[in-house]
Parts: sequence; structure tokens; C-alpha cells
Amino acid sequence: MPYYMGEGFLYILFIAVAILTLFAQFNVKSTFEKYSKIVNSRGYTGADVARMLLERSGVEDVSVEAISGNLTDHYDPTKKVIRLSQSVYASNSVAALGVAAHETGHAIQHNKGYTPLAIRSSIFPAVNIGSRLAVPLVIIGILIGYFTNSLFLAYAGILLFTFVVAFQLVTLPVEFDASHRAMDMLRGYGFLSDSEADGARKVLTAAALTYVAAAASSIITLLRLLAMVNGGRRRR
Repeated sequence: MPYYMGEGFLYILFIAVAILTLFAQFNVKSTFEKYSKIVNSRGYTGADVARMLLERSGVEDVSVEAISGNLTDHYDPTKKVIRLSQSVYASNSVAALGVAAHETGHAIQHNKGYTPLAIRSSIFPAVNIGSRLAVPLVIIGILIGYFTNSLFLAYAGILLFTFVVAFQLVTLPVEFDASHRAMDMLRGYGFLSDSEADGARKVLTAAALTYVAAAASSIITLLRLLAMVNGGRRRR
């Protein structure tokens, strides 16, 4: 990002994204809570639906397990296991079925070799390093740059953080596709009525907004780091 765009503009973007993040977190919790009180008419639990969708999709090597916590649901591609939180695994709510179907969608993506998921998995090691080391490297690199003619470490930090941004961006199609698969399966197999499906869709849409906010936050952070490095270069 060109330094002349100014710190003020970045702060405005930062505040906007912070507000979006807070809203997304509040929205997903409140929406999930709302539709957690509505029981699906067929009485299936989240675990029931996950297992049946796996079977009907021909995925035989993925298990379904309960995990502690709230909204901690996820699919682990390394262990091939869908882990559902306590509020989803044994719950027969509309919200639980939406979340369970979404995580099953990830398992199906993995089984089918969905390209964005493969890309996300391939860059995860670099993301894990970049999320911890990028900012310290940029700061240390700028400090060293005051006394030397090199900003190598700072730019190395920038490069590492681009993997974080790439990960967040590629996460968007992964999550959107999993939700699309989930709704198609829930409606197609008749697990939810039209009104119940609308509730599940709202839960998944609220969850999707949190990923949009995370991607926006990572982009703002990258722009801020670039501005810091450009500012350090101008002051040398």
C-alpha cells in the first residue's frame, strides 16, 4: 500500500473492520441461539444427520465425534473426523442440523478433492508460521533498517503475512461451498421443511459473515504492515 494514503485512512478502515467483526460475532451467536430453540420436525440430531449425509454421499472413511465447547464444530482432514460441539452433536434443533450439514460439506469437499480446500491445506504450515512471526519480523526489520541499508527482515515478515491473507481469502469459497452443499442436502433429502431450511440458512449465513470479517481484518493488517515498512524506508 502506498504510504501517501496516510495513517488516517488505515485507521478508518481498521475501525470499520473492527465493527464488522464485532457485529459478525454477535450475529452468529444470537442467530444460532435463536434457531437452537426450534426443533426440526423429523427429530434428527446433528450427529444423525452428519452420519446419514456421509453415507448418502458415499463417504465411508469419515467418523463423527462429540467435542466440548460451544460453536467449536469443525472437520479435521488429517484425522478424517467431523467434530461436533455439545450444542450440535446431540441436539435436534434447526441450527444444529445446519451446522452439522455444513461440517459434513467439508468432509465431502475433501473426499471429492475440492481445489480451494486443497490449496488451503497446502499453505497451512506457512500460515501457522506467518501468523506468529510476521509482525515481530516486520517490527524488528524496521528497527534494524534504521541503522543499516536493509529492510530484508521486514519484507520477509510481509511475505509471511501474505500467506495468512491468502489463507483467509481461500477460506471464503471453501466455507460458502460447504454451506451451499449443506442446504442442498438438507432440502434434497428432506431433513428440513422449507421454513426450517430457512432458519438453517440464516445460521450458516451468519457464520459466513465471520469469515468475511476475518479476511477483511487480515487484509487491513497487511496494509498496515506495508505502510509501516514504507514509512521506515522513507525515514532512512
